[in-house]
Amino acid sequence: MRTRLAALLAAVALTATACSGGSDGPDGGEGSVVRILASSELADTEDVLARAQEETGVGVEITWTGTLDATRLVASGEAEEYDALWLATNDYLRLRPEAADRILTETSVMTSPVALGIRTEVIDRLGWNPEEVTWAQVHAAAAAGELTFGMTDPTRSNSGYSALISVTSALSGAEAALTEEDVTGSAERLREFFTGQRLTSGSSGWLATAFAGRTDVDALINYESVLLSLVRDGTAELTVVRPLDGVVTARYPLTTLTSASPEARDGLRALTEHLRGPEAQRTLTEETLRRPVAGGVAPAEAIPDGQRRELPYPGTLAVADGLLDAFDNELRRPSRTVYVLDTSGSMEGERIESLRAALGRLTGTGGAGAGERFRERERVTLMPFAGQVVSVDTYTVEPADPEPGLGRIREGVEGLRAEGDTAIYLSLIEAYRLLAEEDTEDAFTSIVLMTDGENGDSVGPDGFADFHETLPPALRTVPVFTVLFGDSDRGELEGIAERTGGRLFDAVEGSLDQAFQEIRGYQ
Repeated sequence: MRTRLAALLAAVALTATACSGGSDGPDGGEGSVVRILASSELADTEDVLARAQEETGVGVEITWTGTLDATRLVASGEAEEYDALWLATNDYLRLRPEAADRILTETSVMTSPVALGIRTEVIDRLGWNPEEVTWAQVHAAAAAGELTFGMTDPTRSNSGYSALISVTSALSGAEAALTEEDVTGSAERLREFFTGQRLTSGSSGWLATAFAGRTDVDALINYESVLLSLVRDGTAELTVVRPLDGVVTARYPLTTLTSASPEARDGLRALTEHLRGPEAQRTLTEETLRRPVAGGVAPAEAIPDGQRRELPYPGTLAVADGLLDAFDNELRRPSRTVYVLDTSGSMEGERIESLRAALGRLTGTGGAGAGERFRERERVTLMPFAGQVVSVDTYTVEPADPEPGLGRIREGVEGLRAEGDTAIYLSLIEAYRLLAEEDTEDAFTSIVLMTDGENGDSVGPDGFADFHETLPPALRTVPVFTVLFGDSDRGELEGIAERTGGRLFDAVEGSLDQAFQEIRGYQ
């Protein structure tokens, strides 16, 4: 059940379970086990949690996910099996009455503001003083083509959403919580700002790895702790900037839910007290580079002094969701996606039906929301293949009237038929050749490869590697997001993803629907 829920959330499918029955835990907490739904970026606290279990006797069972995805799960009532949340923030959750009513208590454990990590040579080129950089300066540089950056998808990740709030507040001149007028009034400047975005993702970890491998991306917007960790680990030479006109800060509240049993509540109280204690606070700030909340504990040496103006979350759910919808369909660079889909004979029956259903949901069936369906302005190609490419059909979701484009994609999906062999690499090469005929400069361009079997063509991994090396730089950075399904070869698909800067998504442990939904955060 836990794995299914994590998959349903488009979450990082990782569960860490540990139980301890020590004899020295606080009264009432000893020997209990608490089930926590936690932001995936907090995976770097696992060692701290292991020590907390040893010292308190409280077992911790964690399911990792995204902050906004967890909020939607709580709001839907599908998080009843959990005792607690440990997310970057509860601000989005509190905007939903049905979710806010499920909070019993919440206590901040540490903090980290959203910041901007700029390659040191770029900040020198721009002539900026790191202590005086503003979002307005970043906007001007991005609009002029002088600065490119990566940022997580706001519909999936709180770091991306916090960055979106920060930029919108700064560019609109809002003095309080954002309003609908603030969003619409700053739309043109926001579009200019996001012309500079060259990397997007559903998770901070993948974004950091992708950024390290790209020379055409100047900066990264993420939590201060993530950026400082990149510097500490030698992954990137960055100057970490907290814009002078304000930031949104993650406060990581450990939150007890009303679904928690009395024993779990006692265990969570003991766990919270331990994590806010001086020793744990010192360990957290030194190991994760987040800011401590306990008095008398100094931040790690790498963390800069001083504070920035704290920018508030939107005041209503309508404004919060409206900002997400505006970003997805109007403000960000459009998407260009090629779906290379295995329709060989082995896909006959339930597998091809699963494929039709998963792709159908991307056209808006089943009540899909922002970040879960094809976006306005997106160009989508369906390229089914068997022993060779079967057909190539490209559709555009027009912003003035998206339904006709979505309907045509739906018809194309329903027309998929299973027969023939499996020519993975030949079909992938055809996808790149298709993109070579287009101008994809202004779009987030990606290829999705889904197969349920092993390659049967004559090209193979080495031949594809040789082909990939011949591509011009702009095409060589187009990632392939591979989907493991059926009897496909994990090593083969991991190799394709690694070579192209993509990522593998597992539809064996999860589902095709979950895999395609999660990929949306990277397109």
